[in-house]
Amino acid sequence: MNAQREEKFRRVASRRQPNLTVILENVIDPHNIGAVLRSCDSVGIKEVFVLYTEPELQQIQSLPLGRRTSGGARRWLDVHFYADIAACFAHVRQHYQRILGTRLNENATSLYELDLTGSVALLFGNEKNGITDEVAAQCDAHFVIPQIGMAESLNISVACAVTLYEAYRQRQSKGMYDANLPLTEAEQEALFQEYVRKHEEGIHQRSALKRG
Repeated sequence: MNAQREEKFRRVASRRQPNLTVILENVIDPHNIGAVLRSCDSVGIKEVFVLYTEPELQQIQSLPLGRRTSGGARRWLDVHFYADIAACFAHVRQHYQRILGTRLNENATSLYELDLTGSVALLFGNEKNGITDEVAAQCDAHFVIPQIGMAESLNISVACAVTLYEAYRQRQSKGMYDANLPLTEAEQEALFQEYVRKHEEGIHQRSALKRG
């Protein structure tokens, strides 16, 4: 591995945000999931939760999740698949203090009134119906992205990108990508070593394909 790649791996590892994640519920289109993963990687998220409560959707986890739309981000993220709501949210609650879900209702808060600098999981639902009532009940609060057009909602991947970059803006203003890094030096080093391992695995896989 050359020095330039090593420097990039260390820079990315140092800026990961261990207290920010995304949960997707019953998102149908693998390309939408791929686009979400790309946005997550871009703002420093390390892991994503994908929940499928409908049996006919659970096969999606075996698909390549929009390789083109993810831009290779899938390789650098931990993606946890769940079919059980309780198990999924138990895992999330172990590591994140609040769960905020997108939902159009009278009690929802504007995205731009939220504090996204703390430990938080952001929940996005199905392309057509949004999050289900059962999953909505798991949230600590609901939020909306303000709109002034005819459409009531954004595409799932767009909504996620808008939300994540608001989180990025807030965290950047607090130095969470430079002066006040969330990860310890030991955690950064462990993550760097993980990236090196994944990089080497990728090289071996490509070599095997060429030989085959």
